[in-house]
Amino acid sequence: MTYVLYGDRGSGSAPVEMALAEIGAPVELRAVPLATDAQLAAEYRRINPMGRIPTLLLPDGTVVTETIAILITLADRHPEAGLLPPPAESARAVALRWMVLAGAEGYPHVTRWDYPARFSPDPSHAEAIRDRAQAMYRDLWSLVEAEAGLTGDPAAPYLLGARFTVADAYIAVLSRWLKGADWLPGACPKIAALGRAVAARPAIAPVWARHFRPPG
Repeated sequence: MTYVLYGDRGSGSAPVEMALAEIGAPVELRAVPLATDAQLAAEYRRINPMGRIPTLLLPDGTVVTETIAILITLADRHPEAGLLPPPAESARAVALRWMVLAGAEGYPHVTRWDYPARFSPDPSHAEAIRDRAQAMYRDLWSLVEAEAGLTGDPAAPYLLGARFTVADAYIAVLSRWLKGADWLPGACPKIAALGRAVAARPAIAPVWARHFRPPG
């Protein structure tokens, strides 16, 4: 039962690859380099019309896009891996709350940072757009740091304390973007501790090493 994952180093495909590693599921990785805008190529857009990564092909050929949708799909297809609490548990709602907030609020800032020309026809505005995107992105992580119930305790560093979920992998990856890896240790030490814990998980460690330098 092999999955096919389209993605790139350090991108939104990283937490999906981490989830697959936790499951122990075989996966074929197919590179879609963002640096060359490979995600916009016609061939790839026949798979994902939005021209984004990641895209996951399920073993039966079903196409799943959007990182959060992919992570929930994998958690539900492999309950034995414990990647999310069961639907009846309130803890699942907590994990989904913070994962969806990170994606829904964070990705628009990432898009402004990566593609400032989309948001103003005046090239002179690009630097200001990127600066504001980074500031708003950092505001988001400061909110998560303060409100998500993280402890920073190495014995219970995750959103659900000692219980790891795909929400932790997602937040660990997204929080490093827009130079977050340099900023988090001092400004958001509990999120930084979450990232270190995710990166140190035996199944995830080699995946993390391929995508990032060790977290601060």
